[in-house]
Amino acid sequence: MLEGSNIPGTLTVMDDGQRWLDYDEQRAWRGFLAMATLLPGALDQQLQRDAEMGHSSYIVLAMLSEAPDRSLRMSDLAARANSSPSRLSHTVTRLEQRGWVRRERSAEDGRGSIARLTDDGWDVVVATAPGHVAAVRRYVFDALSREQVRQLEDIAGAVLATLDPDGSLRPPVPEPSG
Repeated sequence: MLEGSNIPGTLTVMDDGQRWLDYDEQRAWRGFLAMATLLPGALDQQLQRDAEMGHSSYIVLAMLSEAPDRSLRMSDLAARANSSPSRLSHTVTRLEQRGWVRRERSAEDGRGSIARLTDDGWDVVVATAPGHVAAVRRYVFDALSREQVRQLEDIAGAVLATLDPDGSLRPPVPEPSG
């Protein structure tokens, strides 16, 4: 049976056994959704302004810049960039047209494709990274205490453990240098 709850605009189901979100969960969920919607747009604006590229293109360049020999199999790059193979192929084509990425046949098996960051692509990452990091810091980390940063890492890890139990879809985090 559907009944109105004491939260305006929400419904609760009383007798079907479904665990509905309580008030605190609903507030957290809606805050998360707003953040997950607004943050990519804000990062896209910064990257469009500074480098005339979108966030998905920047992620591809960044993942290649961190890879050994600045290259990855397209399937590995798709996983690290959290992209479908089709969407990644379109992104890499656009990056190839700009001279920032080159696609090659795999020397190992001759069948797979490798995406390789060009020297011009490397220069773009080097030039763009400071502004991107400043935007991430401004929109996320400047608003958080050190404890909240640790909590954010814990929360992201807990949620990702249910979405990606074996960790295969998460890009590796580079070790600190020095």
